[in-house]
Amino acid sequence: MFNRLWLLFAQAVTIFLAAWFIAITLKPNWLSGIQSTSLVDSITLREGAYDAGSISPGSYHDAVKKSMPAVVNIFTSKASSKSKTRKGSNGNPADPLFKFFFGDQPPDEEPSSSLGSGVLVSPEGLILTNHHVISDASDIDVALADGRKLKAQVIGSDPETDIAVLKIEAKHLPTPITLGKIESVHVGDVVLAIGNPFGVGQTVTSGIVSAMGRDHVGINTFENFIQTDAAINPGNSGGALIDTRGNLIGINTAIFSNNGGSMGIGFAIPVNLAKQVMESILSNGAVTRGWIGVEPQNLSKELAESLGLAGNTEGVILSGVLEGGPADRGGAKPGDVLIAVNNQTTKDVRQLLNQIAQLGPGNEATIKVLRKTKELELKVSIGKRPRPKMHG
Repeated sequence: MFNRLWLLFAQAVTIFLAAWFIAITLKPNWLSGIQSTSLVDSITLREGAYDAGSISPGSYHDAVKKSMPAVVNIFTSKASSKSKTRKGSNGNPADPLFKFFFGDQPPDEEPSSSLGSGVLVSPEGLILTNHHVISDASDIDVALADGRKLKAQVIGSDPETDIAVLKIEAKHLPTPITLGKIESVHVGDVVLAIGNPFGVGQTVTSGIVSAMGRDHVGINTFENFIQTDAAINPGNSGGALIDTRGNLIGINTAIFSNNGGSMGIGFAIPVNLAKQVMESILSNGAVTRGWIGVEPQNLSKELAESLGLAGNTEGVILSGVLEGGPADRGGAKPGDVLIAVNNQTTKDVRQLLNQIAQLGPGNEATIKVLRKTKELELKVSIGKRPRPKMHG
């Protein structure tokens, strides 16, 4: 008798639990009247009353909205070839700490495609980007912010400043970006970087101008960078650095990094230099710079003293003079210490390159040299700087 009652009880409990499970699963509203234990009987939340069209105080939305449509993504394809080590501007392997904002492939693979960014600067379809984004590319595609993909033509490029000019043909192109004035850019200004980092899609980051006029970085032959701590990464090459008005102030180019990612030290080519290079490419097909045919070397204190000069002498020593070149015809000799060009002091090799490059071929320049402690003035007819050898 007891066993039978126990069996009936067990069956009843089983049926009740089964019914409870079915009700919870299929008809939870049947059990809504059953209250669960809670630490709080009720809660009250306050939600802000926002106008969906209003802009948050301090937001850079308007600047981004103005400029972002003009920033494009660039996809390049390269014909199969053996990989080569990227070279620096002087022909030596580039410092591994400096990374272009580009979709670099592993060095043991043959790259087939890469990505970067660019900036639409005119309604005619002209795009500014970096030379290293499109160098050796057999096919270039440009993706607009509205999703359209277009083929791009290379108008010209300048590897010595790492600027390239592309052109696309299409109706109803986005509004081109507005070029800013470099004179209005100051250290400490807030800036925004727009590009396509790691191929994730168009991205905006913010930072400040860390420094102006950065040179001796070892990336390009002619350097005058804006340094910024805005987060920028591979794929940002050729993208826009804008001010808080939405105006273009630089073309993002490279970062200082020991892990391939942003470490808060980035470099952008200032808009005035990019514009100058673009105009020269459009007018002449290439950038024309002055040249005198010398091999300059920075004058160290020890080297100056070994030449019988004061240790604080500023200038560059001409360790070589090209036979028959402009400087040779003007009377310069190996061992001369060049101290000025057109009465402007020459302190180092980088400054000499800039001083001569800015003088158009065919112009005459007066260079001041020290030859065995004797100061001489030489008249030199400026030649045309040879185009640099290309490296893959």
